Amino acid sequence: MIIRGDEPEQIRLLRKLYKPGNYFMQGNEAVAYGALFAGCRFYAGYPITPSSEIAETMARELPKLGGYYLQMEDEIGSIAAMIGASWTGFKVMTATAGPGFSLMQENLGYAVMTETPLVLVDVQRSGPSTGQATKGAQGDFFQARWGTHGDHPIVAVSPTSGQDAFWEIIRAFNIAERLRTPVVFLFDGVLAHTRELIKIPDVDEVEITYRKLPQNEEEAKLPFGDPHGDGVPPMPLFGHGYFTHVTGSTHKENGLRDVYTPEVHDRLVRRIHRKIEKNREVYEKYEEHFTDDAEILVVSWGVTARPALGAVLKAREAGIKAGLFVPKTVHPFPGERMRELGKRVRAILVPEMNLGQMILEVQRYVNDDVLLKGVNKIGGVPLTVEEILREIRGVA
Repeated sequence: MIIRGDEPEQIRLLRKLYKPGNYFMQGNEAVAYGALFAGCRFYAGYPITPSSEIAETMARELPKLGGYYLQMEDEIGSIAAMIGASWTGFKVMTATAGPGFSLMQENLGYAVMTETPLVLVDVQRSGPSTGQATKGAQGDFFQARWGTHGDHPIVAVSPTSGQDAFWEIIRAFNIAERLRTPVVFLFDGVLAHTRELIKIPDVDEVEITYRKLPQNEEEAKLPFGDPHGDGVPPMPLFGHGYFTHVTGSTHKENGLRDVYTPEVHDRLVRRIHRKIEKNREVYEKYEEHFTDDAEILVVSWGVTARPALGAVLKAREAGIKAGLFVPKTVHPFPGERMRELGKRVRAILVPEMNLGQMILEVQRYVNDDVLLKGVNKIGGVPLTVEEILREIRGVA
C-alpha cells in the first residue's frame, strides 16, 4: 500500500509498469492512470455509462500494484466501502455518472462530516433521470456543490482535456489528503470517451501528498481537533492502535457524539468550513488567456473551455478583444478573481453544456452594468468554436 509515495517498491513498480512516453488513450483511462500515480490503491465502484472504463482500468491495474478493486452491489455501497478503506490509510477513489452520483450524496455528506479524504469522479451525462445515458453534459455543477444536505463545504475540480485530467486527478488526491476532505472530480462523457495523445511522465515528476498523521497520543485522542491551527486535524488510522470514534452525527473533538449542545455543532461545522476557506492556496486554480486587454470575457469550464479558447483565438484574429477565464477548481468558485476581471470588461459570455449553471456563480461577482449572457446547449452534443464565436461577434 502506498503511503507517502516514496516507498522504493511502489516507485519501482510504477516505473516498470508505466513507461514514460506518449500514449493514445481515452480520457477515462487518463483519469485511472493519474489516480494510480497519485497513490490510489483502493477502488470501489459500480459500472455506469459513461464512466465504466475507469473501473475497468482500475480493476486490471490495481492488483499489479498491490491495490484492491471492489465491484460493489450499487453506488451507495461503493462510496461506503471507500470511506471505510480511507480510514485504514488507503488513498481511495470511485467513479460514477449522474444517477449514481445522486445515490452517493448521503454518504458524501458523511465523508464531509467525518473529514474523510476521498476522490469521487462524476463523469457527467445528460439528465435528468436516465436521460441520454451515453451522452456528455455539464449538468451536475450545482449538484456537486449542493447535492448533499446541510451546511457543508465542498471542493470540486474540473479538467479540460484528457492530458489535463491525468494531472488534475493527481491534484484532486493531493487536495483531499492535505485538507482531509472529499473532493469531487467533475469530468464529462465527451472528454471521457475522447481518445487523444496523453503523455505519461516519469514517476519522479509527480509530486504527491499524504494526510497528516498524529504525532503523539494527545493528537490521536482528538481526531477532530485543531492542534496545528489550520483547521485540519491529524487522522488516526484504524488498525494502528488508536481508539477512534467516527460518526456522522455532531461530535466533539474526541469524536464522541453530542447532538444536543449548540456550541459543539457550531464549533465543528464552522471549523470544517474554515479549513476550506482558509486554505484556498491549496486548491484554487484557474487559467487565463488574453485577459489583460479583453473587452469581452468568455468564462467556461470543463469540456466547453476547449472550443471556447478556439473561439477566442478566432475572435482576436478578427480584431475583437476577447479573453478567456477557465476555473479549474469550480468549487469553491474563484470569486475574487472573477470580480477583478468583471470590472475590466463590458460583456461576459458563459458557454456551458447545460441550461445555465456556472453563470449563476459568475453573476454573484459581476456588476449589473456588465452584459452577462449564457451560451447554452443540451442534447449531448458539445458546443463548437463557430457557435461560441457567433455569440462573441454578437456582443462585439
